[in-house]
Amino acid sequence: MLAQRLQTLINQSELTISAEQQAQLIELVGLLDKWNKAYNLTSVRDPKEMLVRHIMDSIVVGPQLEGQRFIDVGTGPGLPGLPLAICNPDKEFVLLDSLGKRIRFIRTVIHKLGLTNVTAVESRVEAYQPEPGFDGVLSRAFASLQDMLSWCHHLPAADGRFYALKGVLDPAELEQIPAGLQLDHTVELQVPGLDAQRHLVIVKAQ
Repeated sequence: MLAQRLQTLINQSELTISAEQQAQLIELVGLLDKWNKAYNLTSVRDPKEMLVRHIMDSIVVGPQLEGQRFIDVGTGPGLPGLPLAICNPDKEFVLLDSLGKRIRFIRTVIHKLGLTNVTAVESRVEAYQPEPGFDGVLSRAFASLQDMLSWCHHLPAADGRFYALKGVLDPAELEQIPAGLQLDHTVELQVPGLDAQRHLVIVKAQ
């Protein structure tokens, strides 16, 4: 049963997720599984795998987020933005993607789950001009770190940060951070049930 599996995974982490939030995460997996059959939103087909590779892989980032307003660029089917928004109802999330079917899915999830802290935007990242800037710019499997920082340079507020979700860290990638920005720090993430490396790279203005 998915609910029991999710509870077990959360118990293996240091996260505190309410019963209501866990129910919403399970509903999100159900919608993703249903839509995936028609729209091919993710290569992960098994809902039990989705719990690990999409839900847990997203929400372990939550404790690292500083601020109130975040944008998830190249969000795909809403990852990590939707799970993070469910688990952090006090924070606001804009989920940006250029593909209409992904945004339609995210808007369906927002409606079905009654999420009031998520806005879905269909746009290319270069064309999106927010006012004001964001406290954090998130990306997961979006692009190389260098591309993310150059394409999204206009999105954070003056003291905002970039949060890049990565697998194995590439030292060469960390050395190619554009001028005006600097590596704040990296975090090794522990994802229960996942036998693979996960890291969070946090970059800020100099």
